[in-house]
Formats: sequence, structure tokens, C-alpha cells
Amino acid sequence: MTKSLGKIIFFVLLMVVAYAADRYLIRPADYQLAAQKARVQAKLSKLKEFEKAAVMFEGFTKQLDELQEAIDFFESKLPPKSEIDTVLKQVTLIAQKHGLRSKTFRTLEQRVGNVSARQTGGAGQPQYIEQPLEMELVGNFNSFYAFLLELEKLPRIMKLRQLKLAKQGDSEGDIAATFIVSVFFQDREDTT
Repeated sequence: MTKSLGKIIFFVLLMVVAYAADRYLIRPADYQLAAQKARVQAKLSKLKEFEKAAVMFEGFTKQLDELQEAIDFFESKLPPKSEIDTVLKQVTLIAQKHGLRSKTFRTLEQRVGNVSARQTGGAGQPQYIEQPLEMELVGNFNSFYAFLLELEKLPRIMKLRQLKLAKQGDSEGDIAATFIVSVFFQDREDTT
């Protein structure tokens, strides 16, 4: 009986050691391992989010560069305020070159506009001036069309508004054109 009692005690002791090892060593280690895995997964998901954000940021940087190039391009098309007279002379010379007679040519009130901070990415607010010119030209329609094409080729930003064409006289193709052309300028005196 001592041999079998010793085996039973050894077996019970072995079970107690196994239970204690499971309870105090293996389960806590499993909990710690699971917690570590959860932290690693959380960090990996944040890392993926940061990678996506970095890619988006690179895209935004590229877009900002493109927008800045566009702004620079359009600013180069806006002559300084001091060149208003030069542009007015150019428009008059183009009309005369195409054989159009000027019945009316008057400057209307200037309008000052601001480029919003949203459009410039929060940078300052450059201003521009819109100088509307009311014109009435008389001549051949083809000449007027050539005038418009040449006006469009000028290295400036212009806008044609309120165009009215009316037949002039008995000759075929003669018209009277009344319109407003707006010339845009930068609100600064020189290009330096």
C-alpha cells in the first residue's frame, strides 16, 4: 500500500504543480502575449494610416505646387496698374488696324477684387483691378471678328461682356458692335 499511496501522492502533487503552473505561469503569459499582440496590431494599423496620410500629403504638396504655378502664370498675365494706358492703346490700335471705326470708347469705373485666402492656400490676398471699357465699333463683320481674335491673343487676361451686334447701313456685312471688354491688372505699380 505504501507503493500505491506514494504513486497517488506523487500523482496529486504532479496535478497540483501542473495546476499551479497553468494558473500562475502559463495563463498570465498567455494574457501578456495576447495584450502584446493587440498592441502590435494597433500600432501596425496606425502605421498603415500614417502611410496613407503620407501618400495623401505628397499628393497635396504636388497639388499646391501646381496651384502655385497656375497663380504665377495668371499673375504674369496681369500687367501692373501702371500699364493700363499701354493696354488701352493696344486695343485702339488693333481696332484701327482692322479698319474698324470707333464711335464710342470710354473707360468705366474700376473694380478692385481680392483673391480669397482659400484660393491662395491661406497666403496673403493679392488684389487685382478690373478696368471695364465700353466700346462701340463700326465696320465689316469679318474685320470685327479678326479684331476679337487678335484681342484674344494679347498676353493679358481680358473678358468680353454684353456684346450686341446690329446691322449697319445697307452694305452686306457692315455692323455696329457695342460691347464691354474688361482688362485685368495687378494692384501694384511696377513689375519689379
